[in-house]
Amino acid sequence: MHVIEVLLFAIPALWVCYNLLFCMAATFSRKKKSDFAAPEKHLRFAILVPAYREDAIILSTVQHHEALRYPRGAYDIVIIADSLQPETLAALAATSAIVIPVSFEKSTKAKALNVAFASLQETYDGAIISDADNLLDPDFLLKMNRAFLDGHQVIQARRVAKNIDSPFAILDTANEIIANHIYRKGSNALGLSSSVIGSGMVFNYRLIKHIMAQIDATGEDKILQMMIAEKKVFRETGIPVQPILYMEHALVFDEKIDNPAAFAKQRKRWLAAQYSYLWQYRANGWDALRHGNFDYLNLFLCHNLMPPRMLLLAYLTIMPGLYLLLGSYLSLPISWWLILWALNACCLLLPIPRKFFARYFVQAILNLPRAIGIMLALLFRLKGAENTFIHTSHHKTVINNPLVDAEG
Repeated sequence: MHVIEVLLFAIPALWVCYNLLFCMAATFSRKKKSDFAAPEKHLRFAILVPAYREDAIILSTVQHHEALRYPRGAYDIVIIADSLQPETLAALAATSAIVIPVSFEKSTKAKALNVAFASLQETYDGAIISDADNLLDPDFLLKMNRAFLDGHQVIQARRVAKNIDSPFAILDTANEIIANHIYRKGSNALGLSSSVIGSGMVFNYRLIKHIMAQIDATGEDKILQMMIAEKKVFRETGIPVQPILYMEHALVFDEKIDNPAAFAKQRKRWLAAQYSYLWQYRANGWDALRHGNFDYLNLFLCHNLMPPRMLLLAYLTIMPGLYLLLGSYLSLPISWWLILWALNACCLLLPIPRKFFARYFVQAILNLPRAIGIMLALLFRLKGAENTFIHTSHHKTVINNPLVDAEG
């Protein structure tokens, strides 16, 4: 009984210590500034936008991308039109975007991207993978151009909320801020690759075309980062190895879910991919451990073993309550659990900007129990989700995020 009790404490303690290490590394790291305004050369980029049934927003997204502050002849907007309506396709034909219609029995982002790579005749320097609801900051391409000229091959931009207009959007925004701070900024601060998020990702064009040709599944961002961290693809393409760079000052605005049903669908897809790939690539993980590839171990083992932060918070809240009820039967002091809870709270609260506490914190706390309940229920409904494309619909076309200047 004592051994079980120690394990029930020690495993979450490892998770909390891991998060705390990366959180503190990010907190005390220096911000890197780069002069991107007058580059010696403008590289060519392709903005790849898989659009599955995104008729409500795709025209607005194209118009936004057309207005980026970058020479218009130096980048192409590529819309991979999956199941769009005929009138939407006709409207897109009147824009400057390259439109590639696709149709699949089972749609995935990986399939759509591979069709685009096979269809595009031109070879670009870089490829931006951006969801249909994403809006890039006006200087996004200038910043990526500078990073590429400085030698970076794989970059993750800072994804921020496009909208903070509902209780679940507030929770989703807080979750994104925390993840950016710990798993992206914190990883880079410790010399490791940032994790990628599925959108706002920028790659050497030849590298990502080579990688995507080997992927035909949902949760492609998980596979992407593992293949990059494994480093084999760099040897195969002859491209210099670089850790995945997190560019905190390059923003990509992402529509946040605004209702419980969308929240459940999104989290189900994420959880299923996380645990499916942990099992599927376990042999590669042991290989990386033997060869001392800490970048791969971090992105594969640590990130995939880590439970969702909401579930970890729920666990660390419930356990002290059990000790209050059953303390006479248990051996560990309740103070250990309270300290662990406080350390976990530090990991969650340190990244959050002050403006969030002033405007949104109470709403986030009030809706947290419901979100945790949804997450707990999803644990019993993950079967088959990793093989299913679960679409989240979008409808926001403007940016409404008062926190942008406060984050980071």
